[in-house]
Amino acid sequence: MKQTNKETNGTSFYGITFTATVQDLRKVLGEPTFETNDGEDKVNFEWEMETEDGEVFTVYDYREDRRLNEYEDIEWHIGGHDSLTTMKAAEEIDEALASA
Repeated sequence: MKQTNKETNGTSFYGITFTATVQDLRKVLGEPTFETNDGEDKVNFEWEMETEDGEVFTVYDYREDRRLNEYEDIEWHIGGHDSLTTMKAAEEIDEALASA
């Protein structure tokens, strides 16, 4: 899993979520692609990533509607072009978080 330069437009949410802190995600995903953390938008943080086999996905908070504490557990959504990609992304994220 790595950050991507590929186009992520058209990714959608297929019901796959996980819980982690912003700091945990910074460790395993790197710096966010998009970050405002002011609670004014639907999303405060977003990472544009790709799986080990090159499929793009996004990780983002959704509708928290507040400034997030970077050390609190947040439910993160995974977006992809299909449900299999989002499930694969979740597996790779879980593995990375477990070994961080």
